[in-house]
Amino acid sequence: MLTCQRAIPLPCYPISVTDPTQLLLNWNPPAAPSPVTLRGRYVTLEPLVAHHADALWQATHAYNELWTWLPKGPYASAQDIFESLEAWRQSEKAVLFAIIPADAGKALGWASLMRAVPQHGVVEVGNVLFSPALQRTRAATEAMYWMAHHVFETLGYRRYEWKCNALNAASRRAAARLGFSFEGVFRQHMVVKGSNRDTAWFSMLDHEWPLRKRAFENWLVPQNFDNEGFQRRTLEQLRSATSSFT
Repeated sequence: MLTCQRAIPLPCYPISVTDPTQLLLNWNPPAAPSPVTLRGRYVTLEPLVAHHADALWQATHAYNELWTWLPKGPYASAQDIFESLEAWRQSEKAVLFAIIPADAGKALGWASLMRAVPQHGVVEVGNVLFSPALQRTRAATEAMYWMAHHVFETLGYRRYEWKCNALNAASRRAAARLGFSFEGVFRQHMVVKGSNRDTAWFSMLDHEWPLRKRAFENWLVPQNFDNEGFQRRTLEQLRSATSSFT
């Protein structure tokens, strides 16, 4: 009996292609990412260590759906979470951040910089988990802002990647909202938890970052939220408004 996964149509965005003869006269390969603390108005990202595990366990253990698209999980305990993440971090040579919203004062998720190829100026944001308490918050968006800011402005990378299971509609929407451009699908790219994974690829480039940065910063100001905490303008609206003045 043949079974297949339901295909989710992927949008097709116009992508500009770089001239292959373009010389990078003023570019030097960046350093590999290393552990660092990033602080913003609503969130702090710091290297994920053992003392974050209890808070992460409390924020995630009752929500088995969080692990649907991740290579590991669900987990049996806080210690299990940390040991699994630490083993993954070491094997991938990734920089793993605990995401700590200012109003919570404890870790409610994580994200990493991974698969860095400094000689080409490429790095990926991946192994991202937002607990329900972190999802759809200013802290979550600001965490993604500071990671991109660090990649482009502190480290000097040229290309910032986002990859996800092609069936993971929520991740695809998040990538588009944050300003990543869809590039296509690698079919039969991986085997995850015994199942085929087709991988959707997204990217953000260094010359695109200034416009996206302005949109992030305009979205994050307190004046963009009403008295009930709802956004007045979306990131997409702010990017469109910013691009019209460039």
